[in-house]
Amino acid sequence: MPEIDAYLRLGRDQGCSDIHFTAGHPPLVRTDGDLIPLESRALAPAEIEGLAGEILAPMHRDSLQAQGAVDLSYTAEGVGRFRVNVCRHLTGLAIICRLVPEQPPVLADLGLPPVISRFTGLNSGLVLVTGGAGTGKSTTLAAMIEEINRTRNVTVLTLEEPIEFVHESKMSLIVQREVGTHVHSFHDGLRAGLREDPDVILVGELRDFETVSLAIEASETGHLVLGTLHTRGAYQTIHRIVDSFPAEIQPQTRHTLAENLKCVVSQELVRVADGRGRRAVCEILVVNSAVAQLIREGKTFQIPGTIATGRRAGMQLMDQALLSMVQAGNIDPDEAFIRANDKREFLRFVTRPELKTLFGGGAGPAGTPAETAA
Repeated sequence: MPEIDAYLRLGRDQGCSDIHFTAGHPPLVRTDGDLIPLESRALAPAEIEGLAGEILAPMHRDSLQAQGAVDLSYTAEGVGRFRVNVCRHLTGLAIICRLVPEQPPVLADLGLPPVISRFTGLNSGLVLVTGGAGTGKSTTLAAMIEEINRTRNVTVLTLEEPIEFVHESKMSLIVQREVGTHVHSFHDGLRAGLREDPDVILVGELRDFETVSLAIEASETGHLVLGTLHTRGAYQTIHRIVDSFPAEIQPQTRHTLAENLKCVVSQELVRVADGRGRRAVCEILVVNSAVAQLIREGKTFQIPGTIATGRRAGMQLMDQALLSMVQAGNIDPDEAFIRANDKREFLRFVTRPELKTLFGGGAGPAGTPAETAA
């Protein structure tokens, strides 16, 4: 058995989400958001190189040599499946392994708002799941794909880097392609995918203008496109998309986006009330006629107000979602207070007095301090 598998087993048995291997440190596991060292000695640079050598194929070594980092999937027999990043840094190599559950998640089990399920039944349009790294975007998208797989007779094409959850075709035909293994880039895979008769296309990351442009085009030509962006907040996502286009075509981009964007789900992972685990908390923008008009007119700054009053349509601001979950006793009120934009509604739930001092008593909307602390 490869030596790295023994460490991965230890991490899995401790209920971790990620395992870090860095020269000069013992392996570290991330549990409920915190990094904890395994009971092991510090690993030397040569040992990290040896662990990496156990999982890197020749093409991965070439990518690591050329780019300084590589993403891949790795299955340890009897242990599990992992999404892996190997990168070079000041003292050598680092390996970061994220545990991928054996079975794709189910939307109902994730505790996500029911409105998300509604968008898996669309025949066309663009649905985005956004948030920072490690906020559960891939898990939410995998659950949406699995919902489609169980309920619709369609062809689903996924473009991922790397492939995480492995979907077994049920009612749907699932075709999974890995960037770097089966296709050169998201853009190339999406361009080729439009000729492969898909009904639903998942794009693991909309990371450049060309990919965003093709994704919008695909949503406009009768495909349901699901994708992710590393943005925080629904209206910031729209800014990011529009700003990725040249200035002279941004008005047309806003018009096309208004016609084809259906939903933006912006996620945070927040510690649960008892401290054992984390829950996804979502800001949700549903693009109805009012929101579409704001997008066309470039008045995205007004979108948060529309979300705040759009509960009947399934919309909610992040602060509204956080407050509801605090009131229900589902998440840690102190962490919710830190993450909230306007902290006033959360003051009465705070259990750590120093937080009130740190954030100036929470008298007004949060600014940079809240983002920094989060």
